[in-house]
Amino acid sequence: MDIQHDESASRFSTRVDGHEAVLDYVLDEGVMTLTHTGVPPAIEGRGIAARLTQAALLTARAAGWRVYPACSYAAAYMARHPQESDLLVNARRHIEELIDESLEESFPASDPPAVGRSS
Repeated sequence: MDIQHDESASRFSTRVDGHEAVLDYVLDEGVMTLTHTGVPPAIEGRGIAARLTQAALLTARAAGWRVYPACSYAAAYMARHPQESDLLVNARRHIEELIDESLEESFPASDPPAVGRSS
């Protein structure tokens, strides 16, 4: 199975019997968040999603990235393969950091939200 890694699209993909299977991710500050694994029904059950996930984890390991499996398939794969657990980022901490970052963008330090006060 020939798996392609398109870094500009943040995607691993392969074609099997004319159908494309993909694994999408987001890379931010050394954390590869696996966001979506898609295998068309016509080619399901052949271990294709596992091979895409393996390719993503090999890439993360080689680059020194941590991994956050946001995709349900990737999370299940990581649970079934504890030997890959050293790549896992602390999920709770990662989510809290994403929320903090989002709040900072929504409410810059120069314009804090008016909590408990009316204008």
